[in-house]
Amino acid sequence: MNILVTGGAGFIGSHVAEAYARQGDRVVVVDNLSRAQLLHASPRTAEFTWNLLAKTPNVSCVRGDVRDAALIADIVRDVDAIVHTAGQTAVTTSLTDPVADFETNVVGTFRVLEAARAAGRAIPVVFTSTNKVYGENVNALGVREAGARYVFTSGHEDGVPETLSVDHTKHTPYGASKLAADLYVQEYGRLYGLPTAVFRMSCICGRRQFGVEDQGWVAHFVISALLGRPLTIYGDGKQVRDVLFVDDLVEAMQAFIARPAAGGLVCNVGGGPRLTLSLLELLDFLERETGRRPPVRFADWRASDQRVYVSDVRRAADVLGWRPRTSPADAVRAMLAWVADHRELFQESVS
Repeated sequence: MNILVTGGAGFIGSHVAEAYARQGDRVVVVDNLSRAQLLHASPRTAEFTWNLLAKTPNVSCVRGDVRDAALIADIVRDVDAIVHTAGQTAVTTSLTDPVADFETNVVGTFRVLEAARAAGRAIPVVFTSTNKVYGENVNALGVREAGARYVFTSGHEDGVPETLSVDHTKHTPYGASKLAADLYVQEYGRLYGLPTAVFRMSCICGRRQFGVEDQGWVAHFVISALLGRPLTIYGDGKQVRDVLFVDDLVEAMQAFIARPAAGGLVCNVGGGPRLTLSLLELLDFLERETGRRPPVRFADWRASDQRVYVSDVRRAADVLGWRPRTSPADAVRAMLAWVADHRELFQESVS
């Protein structure tokens, strides 16, 4: 196959590109390398992944922007599937620069969808959405404290379902822009017969994740622990997320593209109720693994933060025949090993 991966030099996109390239498919990666600038990280992080992909057999790298309609249309003309991971990824960045957030997430997604529609073929499109589309409605489900974490009160043991309302809630510009793109993907699947999949993702982690305070919290904690950097926890640290290793996410994407459903799929994709961590639990685990605990200070809760977000992954399991396999402990150990082997990349990774 010919696969287009937008945002392919990013964390998730690069793993998707590698997976398809390894099995002999031809992959086109499009990326404008803007993530480092948006998140105030060193450009070395983007250049590392870009250079890695440029040397990977079966991968072609195109420096470009998903908002460039002509460029995307030209590439899509020859592809058999699209994995759209390009986007503005941080809630805090959306608050300070909502224009860039809107244009990247909404206009960029629209350009990809229009190119797929204009191609006149049933091109599968996988879109990386987010649990932030549910906004603060998640907090209305009710939580209670249980040791070093919050847990849902009874009735939500399977996690947050796709049927949770996205209305009358605080989204932040990031949640709103991702929801707008999410709905556009759904409608293009319904109206134009495109085989589309919306993956509303929880916490994704893994090797080659250059996490910073604003995005990629597990990686940010791992990097801080190994380099002895101070951490700020917003809230009390008992927030819980389900954790999905990136290799497991790629398998879910491949499962859809292998058997695409016309008209579209919307599903929550994460570790589910079995694979969860609180911030405090991760700190304790890192201390046990490394013998170090980074200096921590606490600050006020951030806008629209969810006390608990755990994905109900039963729809993904039923439709895709997929289940998350990698435990949070194994995922974090893999990340610790990778960061330790590439320590030089992180010496200037935060400005």
